[in-house]
Amino acid sequence: MNTERDYVLGTHDEELARLGLQHRVWRPVVLDCWKKAGITAGSRVLDVGAGPGYATVDLAKIVAPAGEVVALERSTKFVRAMEEAVRVRSLTNVRIHELDLMTSDLPKGDYDFSWCRWVLSFVSDPSLLIKKLGAIMPKGGMSIFHEYGHYETWRFFPRIPSQEKFREHVIATWRESGGEPDGASGLSELLSENDFVIRSATPHIFCIRPTDYMWQWPAQFIEVYLPRLQEMGRIDQNFAGKVRADLASAEKNRNSLMITPLVLEIIADKTA
Repeated sequence: MNTERDYVLGTHDEELARLGLQHRVWRPVVLDCWKKAGITAGSRVLDVGAGPGYATVDLAKIVAPAGEVVALERSTKFVRAMEEAVRVRSLTNVRIHELDLMTSDLPKGDYDFSWCRWVLSFVSDPSLLIKKLGAIMPKGGMSIFHEYGHYETWRFFPRIPSQEKFREHVIATWRESGGEPDGASGLSELLSENDFVIRSATPHIFCIRPTDYMWQWPAQFIEVYLPRLQEMGRIDQNFAGKVRADLASAEKNRNSLMITPLVLEIIADKTA
């Protein structure tokens, strides 16, 4: 299996840059979440599906040398990017494991927290991942998730039919790759089956305008994913051009509104 091409979103340079912008946009929300959960200096955190390590680096700085971050990622390219990010910042409290969450054992450790963001939407078997997580998280540990709860909330006002069709293609291709866009939909049941009790559940959904920084998050995703859809043979150049033109038109309208995809934040305690 080519694990680089196997990523439905890709691991190319454009995707790496998109993930960086995505993390910067969501960083205030994430930092608030970690603070609420209690991640602090000395904490031991398992970063599940760490990607290029944007969150890993932030976590490493928060937990300080007394703490530790164990990052799990299967893409060799992302692992190399993460290693470089750790190196240039002289971080000594990060351990990186290149592994597949579905086929490999998760490293055991005395973790205080696990962090999992936009992973359940893309793994082939979320129930297996939560089972593995339940097996290694100690009693009293806390698992934190940010996962899409209802991807179809993503829309524009005034409506943009081409964007809605694009959204349909996104959902279809994620499901065809073995994933599930609404990754949080079955999470509460899976947590219950594996001795987790939900401490808090918070929806994150935003109504934004073209001048808002967060607008760049979905806008860049559209730009990066259109070529992927063309490679898959799902759309042609004309449709891609229509989506880009409609988005550009919306960005020129000061009264345009975008509703972002619903992200569900779940913090759960391991009870046994």
